[in-house]
Amino acid sequence: MDIDAVLFDMDGTLVDSDAVVERLWRQWARENDTDVDLVLETMPGRPAEDTVRAVRPDLDAAAHGRAQLEREYLDLDGVVAAPGAHELLAALDEARVPWAVVTSADTRLAELRLGAAGVVATTLVTRDRLTHGKPHPEGYLLAAERLGVDPARCLVVEDTATGATAGRDAGARVAGLKGTESDLPISTLTDLLEVTR
Repeated sequence: MDIDAVLFDMDGTLVDSDAVVERLWRQWARENDTDVDLVLETMPGRPAEDTVRAVRPDLDAAAHGRAQLEREYLDLDGVVAAPGAHELLAALDEARVPWAVVTSADTRLAELRLGAAGVVATTLVTRDRLTHGKPHPEGYLLAAERLGVDPARCLVVEDTATGATAGRDAGARVAGLKGTESDLPISTLTDLLEVTR
């Protein structure tokens, strides 16, 4: 695939944080008498505040979102690099293909989770630095700009429909994990090693 840069989502893509995220949202749903399945179906790829707003519009979404983030800052149990992440990033660096991380997490959470996974991202675009979160393309457009590449020459790697929409709307091609509708369905990050060749 002829690309100039790779733009990665963080949670569920470069970082396996699925267990902690699900654990904390199950806890929130129980505490707030909210359908767990609805919460787990709604939250992928969204900031905490947006999830609360979508599933419980009667609550103070900002306050609940902040409280949920505080829990996420403290619970890194089980946060690891996704299978193939280190190998792919090393191959991209060796091939001099620039890459960035674009996440719905805020800067503090992104740095904590990337650190727990042993991933050092020199270009990191977080939700608190944007006007619009995913599915808006702003984050991916900003990452491409920071890397000095045309978004149409980027490959976005995502694991949610929300993120894939953001990537497509930025004009990039999308590789999708976990059955995410995409231009290039992949089962693990190692499937992308050919991008570096």
